[in-house]
Order: sequence, then C-alpha cells, then structure tokens
Amino acid sequence: MSAPKRQDTRKLFENLSGHGKSIAVLTSGGDAQGMNAAVRAVVRMGIYVGAKVYFIHEGYQGMVDGGDNIKEASWESVSSMLQVGGTVIGSARCKAFRTREGRLQAALNLVQKSITNLCVIGGDGSLTGANLFREEWSGLLDELLQKGAISEEAARSNSALHIVGMVGSIDNDFCGTDMTIGTDSALHRIIEVVDAIMTTAQSHQRTFVLEVMGRHCGYLALVSALACGADWVFFPEMPPEDGWEENMCQKLSENRADKKRLNIIIVAEGAIDCHNKPITPDYIKDLVVRNLGFDTRVTILGHVQRGGTPSAFDRILASRMGVEAVLALLEASPGTPACVVSLVGNQAVRLPLMECVQMTQEVHKAMDEKKFEDAVRLRGRSFENNLSTYRLLCNRKADSELPHSSFNVAVLNVGAPAAGMNAAVRSAVRVGITEGHKMFAVSDGFEGFYKGQIKEIKWGDVGGWTGQGGSLLGTKRTLPGKHLEQIAQQMALHNINALLVIGGFEALESVLQLYEAREHFEEFCVPLCMLPATISNNVPGTDLSIGADTSLNALVETCDRIKQSASGTKRRVFIIETMGGYCGYLATVGGLAAGADTVYIYEEPIDIRDLQGNVEHLTEKMKTTIQRGLVLRNENCNENFTTDFIYQLYSEEGRGVFDCRKNILGHMQQGGAPSPFDRNFGTKVAAKAVQWLTKTMKESYKGGRVFANSEDSACLLGMRRRAMVFQPVAQLKQETDFEHRIPKEQWWLKLRPLMKILAKYKTSYDVSDSGQLEHVGRFRAKEGDPSTAI
Repeated sequence: MSAPKRQDTRKLFENLSGHGKSIAVLTSGGDAQGMNAAVRAVVRMGIYVGAKVYFIHEGYQGMVDGGDNIKEASWESVSSMLQVGGTVIGSARCKAFRTREGRLQAALNLVQKSITNLCVIGGDGSLTGANLFREEWSGLLDELLQKGAISEEAARSNSALHIVGMVGSIDNDFCGTDMTIGTDSALHRIIEVVDAIMTTAQSHQRTFVLEVMGRHCGYLALVSALACGADWVFFPEMPPEDGWEENMCQKLSENRADKKRLNIIIVAEGAIDCHNKPITPDYIKDLVVRNLGFDTRVTILGHVQRGGTPSAFDRILASRMGVEAVLALLEASPGTPACVVSLVGNQAVRLPLMECVQMTQEVHKAMDEKKFEDAVRLRGRSFENNLSTYRLLCNRKADSELPHSSFNVAVLNVGAPAAGMNAAVRSAVRVGITEGHKMFAVSDGFEGFYKGQIKEIKWGDVGGWTGQGGSLLGTKRTLPGKHLEQIAQQMALHNINALLVIGGFEALESVLQLYEAREHFEEFCVPLCMLPATISNNVPGTDLSIGADTSLNALVETCDRIKQSASGTKRRVFIIETMGGYCGYLATVGGLAAGADTVYIYEEPIDIRDLQGNVEHLTEKMKTTIQRGLVLRNENCNENFTTDFIYQLYSEEGRGVFDCRKNILGHMQQGGAPSPFDRNFGTKVAAKAVQWLTKTMKESYKGGRVFANSEDSACLLGMRRRAMVFQPVAQLKQETDFEHRIPKEQWWLKLRPLMKILAKYKTSYDVSDSGQLEHVGRFRAKEGDPSTAI
C-alpha cells in the first residue's frame, strides 16, 4: 500500500504577523448557537499569530461601560466553549451606543487598551452600528484629543479602526451569505420537535400547527417544512392568496382520505395574508376544527429554537469564519472597507459589509411595498430553490392535470445506508410524477435489479419518508458488472428510460460500469444520474455527500459526552476510532467541530515521532487548566498504528501524567434520523436530478425511443465549491484513487491546519483561497445561474 503525499501549502499565513496588534471580539443582538465557536476561533487564531485578544462582555453596552467588561483573553479562557449554546461573553441591546456620546465613550475605552481591530458577531443592526463607528473613528479621536482624554501619540498610534463582521442569527436573514451562524442549530431544534410530535400525531390522527421563529424572514419555516414534508407552510415572503382557507382545508381533507394519519402545518411568527393581516396558529387551529372537525393542537416553539448545543455545521462554520475574520483584520489597511465573512457554497469569502446590509434592507423595503416576488428573489437563489422545491413536492395535482409523458424512471440505492437517502427517493418519486413520468422503485440495489425486484411507486407510497433513517428501499454493495445481461433484460422488460442511482463509492462504480457497457447493451443507452450519498464523503466530484452531516453530528455528540466525562475525572485522554474507510473526512471535520487535540488520517501519513510529539503535547496540556484530551483516529489511517497500538502507546508514555480510554464508534455513525441539512440536501439534489433526467430524455428521444450514449448523459450531480454541477462519470475516473476509494484531491484537507492551530500546534495555514474582498454583485450575478447553489 503506497503512502499518499503530504499536502503542500502555497501561501502561508505566517507572513501576516499579529505582533503589536490588539483584537477585540464581541457578540451583539440576539444570541445564536455557534457564537461561542466563533469567539473561540478569533481568540485562538489571534493569540496564535501573536496579537493580544480581548473579550468585550455584554456587546456594545460593555464597550461603552468599559472597565472589567473589556478583558484580555487567554488560550485557556475559551476552552470548553465549542459545545455551549448562546454566547458566553454575553450580549445586550445598547441604546447608549446609538448616540454619539456613547460611541465617544466606547472609542476612549478601546484606545486605552490600544484596540484598533474589532470583530463583531451579530445581526445586520449590530454590523451597521460597527460600520458607523468605523466611519466616525477619526472624528471621535479628534474630539477625545481636544478634550485631553487621550494623548497625541495615542491618537496617532490608534488612527484607524478595522472592522470585520460575522453574522450570528438563527433566522438566516442576512443577504450575501448562504447560512448565518445559528441557523442550522435552530433547524435541528425544530426538526427534533416535529419528529417527536409526528409520533403522537400518528397515534391519534391529529393535526398539529407549529409556530417557529421568523418575524421578518421565513427561512426557518420554509426549510423545516421542506425537511419534514409539512402539508402547509405560512411565512412572510409568500402570503397566501384569497381563498387559502378553503384550499388548505381541502388538502388536509384529501390527505385524511388517503389514510394519512397526521397533518403538519408550520407557521412563521411573522406570517401574514395578502391583506397584511397576521396569520396566527390559533386562527388556523380554529379554522381546521370548525371546517373539518379534526383533532388539532398548537405548539409554539419559542426560544427553544435559540437554545441547546450548536450543531456540527454551526461549529465548523463559526470556526472557519473566526479564523478568516482574524486573517482579514491582519491584512486590512487604513482604506480597507468593513467586511463581513460569509459562506457561499462551500467557501468562506469576504464581502463588503455595507453592500450586504443594503441588500438586506432592499428585502425589507420590498416586503413593506408588498412586492413579495421581489423579496423572494432578493433573498437569494438558495431561498428561491427551497420554495420552488417545496411547491413541487407538496402541491399534488390530479392525474388529469399532470403533463403527458411516456417515460419510465427507476430509482435505487447502492452501497451502505446513509441518512437522507429516503428524503432523496421521496423527492425523486414525487418530482418524477409531477413531470408526468411513471416511477419505479428497485429494492436492494443492483442485486434486486437483476432479480427483478422492481415495482411502480406512487405519490402516497413515499409519504413520511423524509425523516426516516437508513434506506427504506434496501441497499446492497453488489455491483452490476457480473449481472449486466440480467439487468439489461429487466430494463427492457419494464421499459426503463432513465436511471437514478443514490449511493456512495459503489454507486459511482456501478454507473461507470453501466456507461462502459453501453456498446454491448443498448438498454443502458439511457440517461444515468448518480447522487452521492455516503457518511464517508469519499465520492469524487462533490464536496459534500448526503448522509455525511448526520454522521458528523452523531460523532460530535458522542465526543461532547466523552469530553464531559474526561473533564469530570481530570487528566484523561480518549482515543476514538471513526468510520470512513481510507477517507479522513469524518475524523478531520469531526475533530474540528469537537475540539480534538489530534486527528490521525490516511491522507496525512504519521510515524512514531509524530505519535511521540502528540503525547508530549498532551503532557504539556495537562499542566494547564485544561486537563483532558481527545484524539480521533480514522479506521484505516495506518495498518500498523492501530487504535489498540495508539491506546497502549499513550497509556505507557502518559503514565503518571494522564490515563487513557478508547472508544470505537462503529455503525452508530450510520444510524439515526437524518439531520435537517441531509433532509434538505437530499430533497433538493434529487429534484434537480429528476429535472435533468427529464430534459435529457426529451433531448435524446428519437424514433419512438430514448437513446442516449454520449459521455454527458451519464453524470454525477455534486456540489463543487459554489455550484451544483452535473459531471460525466467517465471524466471523474481521472480524479479517483480506486484502490483506496477516495478522490485524489479533497477540499477538506485545507481544514486540517486550522484544526491544529485551534489545538495549539505549530503549523502552516494555506490562505490561497481567501485574502481578497469580493463584491456582492458578483455573487448576485452568479446566483442567476440555475446550475449554482441548491
């Protein structure tokens, strides 16, 4: 087995020194899960580059009050913050900062500590206030100088204030970023409640009306409705037309007639009708009881959505943003405008703060003027796609209203089960039926295919599938190669005109085998599409796979509990083995989200000196106040340095300083209900895939049959940086290490130095993909391209 090459770094952050600089971090406005991860990243990255870092407690109020509210942070002071919800350094509304006198006092407090770099984590109001403060800075210093409050030297050495923002808001209501810190965690809380309610609703044939947060933005309501398959959703950007009461009751009645035992209606707290009249949960309940007589209950989630442990996604997002914010501050010059660190696709980017604020204000203006279609468009392509997908999946049409199609499409799962597969199948089936196709489900992958386990699947057959873990169709690792003739016969027997394969590395190999067999079997000359679904996230052609997020959350939740155990007993190190085959994604990204000290993966070879160095690192750590350790090991990272070997080595070398425990997580990482991200991701990519299959079938329909044998008619749909793209599987062969079942290049390897920095290892960090300010206009143009963000 040949060892992989170590990753080279191109542009290193070491040339951006923080020596002599002071950075302050504050959280402002409403709290959001993940804020603490951002604070931790800012503090540790700041200290790492040699800067002084300060906490500003209680937001802008603490900046105005000064004194003990502005304290220097240490490495240890942000320990154990990752898994804590809310904001440890506090947040408060501050009227004083809205006045010039308040900002003058805040400026004095910062100058007294030589703080000229400010990292603000909050909503658009908080960030707008920060930008005003920056614009007034020179005038404030002049006034302080005239009053004799500061010296000329202090005014000169603190002449420019640099601002970098990160958006912390569970509503995801800030333009310019795909996700704000806290949104994913809030969705977790909502979906946990919905899943729990569904069981009791099914038991009693009940209708539940759930109110979720979102006074001005319907993102939480829309995405949670998509993730749980809600029957109806109300939110501010899409007021229902007159007559909605009758339409909703008719749909609920039809569902009950179809023997559906529950109905879920989700309402954003800011929901209105087309006459600007509020739509409340109680009004909906009374309507359903009065018109249908259904047993109906109301649940108002309230601040539950803000609470609890942050999700893995929010921890990683906040950590990446925090590091990027420090880099932006180090690179800033006196003329650099305030920027906000955003997530676009799968990349952390810097955008001009006020451009984003102005876009956000445009949405509010459109809402005030009742230009709701404009408001949806201004929310961004992702919001629009969520809405169009929800409409596709939930507005069931009568057979007479469906477009005429003579196409048959088969769906199957291949490889190991992954949470979100069922959401993808449900979406594919319903979108296919909406397109007019006859949909077929294949049980047990290609093994079931060649055995003829194929049957038509209807709209109602996939009801309630979104929240189910595993694979309800059944899945096997069997490849089609040895059974091509039988599979071709089944394709002909059922007149299959297109194939959607949902799975991991075996699914890619399967589609490749079918593509290469086209010259021998004309039955395979149909559009073939693969959706990557695997917890290992080891499929080339995509940055993310369906199921990886759920697995990551399972891993992080376990690590949190283990860290808590280690904290209680003191001086204890846990060695944890993760799944992933030869791919270190789960271990690396899980280690970043859980705050691991060390992560061992196949892609970064280790030797005995590395192991010894890690033991010494933990020995030094035990001398501080953080007397616990967490080490993750990918299952196939090294054939000789097994989990048992590392456990025994650490136990022996740490004798007298710390003791060790080991834990092999195994298949628990494959189980459980899918996370909101995986439900949403699976739903939207499957819808996009079926639309592509429809288009390709129509284009290749000639002489009374579908015939597609070109390279670009057998594709994988994956997320590449900022876009969702269909890539011919034949081309992906060049990007694949088939021996180890991993892509030759993997984006997440760039996160490893970040993980090491936050664990206090000396390393290099590649900033070649950041370090430049981009403009919102560029992304707005990009969002117009239908191939981009899901």
